[in-house]
Amino acid sequence: MSDRVEFAVMNGLGNKILVVDMRGRTDRVTPTAAIALAADSSTAFDQIMAIHDPKVDGTDAYIDILNCDGSKAQACGNGTRCVVQALASETGRKSFTFQTIAGILNAVEHQDGTISVDMGKPVFAWDKIPLSEEFHDTSRIELQIGPIDAPILHSPSAMSMGNPHAVFWVDRDPMTYDLERFGPLLENHPIFPEKANITLAQVTSKTTMVTRTWERGAGLTLACGSAACAAGVSAARTGRTDRKVTITVASSPGRGTLTIDWRADDKVVMTGPAEWEWSGMVDPATGSWQRDTSADAEAATP
Repeated sequence: MSDRVEFAVMNGLGNKILVVDMRGRTDRVTPTAAIALAADSSTAFDQIMAIHDPKVDGTDAYIDILNCDGSKAQACGNGTRCVVQALASETGRKSFTFQTIAGILNAVEHQDGTISVDMGKPVFAWDKIPLSEEFHDTSRIELQIGPIDAPILHSPSAMSMGNPHAVFWVDRDPMTYDLERFGPLLENHPIFPEKANITLAQVTSKTTMVTRTWERGAGLTLACGSAACAAGVSAARTGRTDRKVTITVASSPGRGTLTIDWRADDKVVMTGPAEWEWSGMVDPATGSWQRDTSADAEAATP
């Protein structure tokens, strides 16, 4: 078995993704490799999406997801869009079905290049999110940062989109908050036994929102698809918006947008872009890599 496999550096609204082709192999991308790749400025990423041979009939691939600290992630919407774009370019197909730890995901690439991913159904039960304390209503849990009589952030909506999320409602641009300071404290708060993704959400109309996210296991990120889904669902659940919203991801390049549709069948569909940057070969055990300069030259050819 060759030491190196093909990989691509991609992004979804700036969310830095490495798509690693592990098909035809029995090994995995190791935490050691993930940490080494994350530490290199050329390959620094938010999530690795490792494509494996399917384990279940009717699926096209099993996707193993790793955070930049080497830990496992259950879901990554922006990363799934990158996988779809990569496989669509390779096969010419437009529709795919993937298996992840979080379950089965269906995705389709549209004519305009945007990609929709069915992220599944939201989970609101406190012990399924999970939370360490029982809350009858998880649309507003007791958690705050700052003075008791004047908290900076408080009363988030908690839920799971295959991974745990806490959405804090703010009344100004999320970029004006010191999320880099508060994010680690909230991600690791004892109320979240499996840690949590922390999102600041500003509702600007019944159909529009602005968000920024501290991502569990990755830190301050330019974008997080599952967090956008959690924000959209939580906003509709609490009566702040309609069930279909356009979310401006404040920290993404150019403040890009995602459309989140919490459909009548309870499934959450996220639509947005994905972008290829460059490709190469990587050792999934160690993280050593080499850039494919021929692919760069081909991409630059008019």
